[in-house]
Amino acid sequence: MYTREQLERFPYFAERLGENDDVSGMLDQLTGLVSRGHILWFAQWLIEREIPFSFAMMDLDNFKFVNDTYGHHVGDEVLIHVADDLAAYLGEKGVAGRFGGDEMLIVNLEDVTYDAAKALFIGMYDGKVLRKNIRLEDCNPFITATVGCACFPKDAQDYNHLFELIDKTLYRGKSKGRNCHIIYVEEKHKDIQIRQIAKHGMYTTFSGIVRQYEFAPGLVNKLRGVMPLLMEELQITDLYYVGSKGIMRSVRNTMPDVPVSGLDKLLRSDDLYSNNTLADVEKRSPAFYEVLKAREVETLCVVRIGMDMQTFGYLICAEARNRRIWQEAECAILFFLTKMIAGTILINGEELE
Repeated sequence: MYTREQLERFPYFAERLGENDDVSGMLDQLTGLVSRGHILWFAQWLIEREIPFSFAMMDLDNFKFVNDTYGHHVGDEVLIHVADDLAAYLGEKGVAGRFGGDEMLIVNLEDVTYDAAKALFIGMYDGKVLRKNIRLEDCNPFITATVGCACFPKDAQDYNHLFELIDKTLYRGKSKGRNCHIIYVEEKHKDIQIRQIAKHGMYTTFSGIVRQYEFAPGLVNKLRGVMPLLMEELQITDLYYVGSKGIMRSVRNTMPDVPVSGLDKLLRSDDLYSNNTLADVEKRSPAFYEVLKAREVETLCVVRIGMDMQTFGYLICAEARNRRIWQEAECAILFFLTKMIAGTILINGEELE
């Protein structure tokens, strides 16, 4: 929770606190961050005085899942922990406020260039605020967020335009798979409309995969054909497959082939396995765990390539040094692709080696 002393370092809050000694009236009652009204007025106050700053909106990923799974009291604890970490991480650079729900705003008076803002977010995502488990009494949910950012006066000269840009970049981050930050760059983002981003739904993704898949001859070429779309939609750098010979191969040929075993024990009777830690993998499939550990993998998604009771292989998403929560839509994309592969194997008699 912000204290009077912390806020008085910034002239806007010093002025307001001079008029009213009650600092609690400036704060969000749950998180202790600056309230919505005051964080927005602070941004407008800076613009009126032509003081440069970067402005960002942060939206927690999968927060509804946390509430639905653990209860709203845990959701409140998560918000409090993230708010405390965010305020501590920003320090004297700026101020964080609660916009509403699980959305938070950041006004940063120091990191006002693209490179400086990027460095700030890299640190924020490196376990200091995000991409880490929050250890509570009954659970330890893994927390990620999506951030959209723009800078005044470089990107916008008035408040309404600036807010529009952070809203647009936030939506762009969500459309790219969440768990990322997007900093406004005019040549990349000026023509993007939120309405256009919202239209990019599952049908567009699936139809794109089908077109690329059908065009290429042979199963491996089909996988390589859909890789650009998968890299964009899933925010992955590679995809791996295991076929009939039990060899884990990279679609993009970025690593040597390696024998793996125990994937059937990992999935058991399910078609898909995903987790944001490898603790369960170590117990259920020790040999596969050693392969992942050697590659510094921290989070995993495995999907069975099969039809009915027949299993032809597996698709594997395993990014090095990257922890994430696999979204329902992302799992749907991978499941859809495995069914296409299984159909090709059954119809054409091809084998995924």
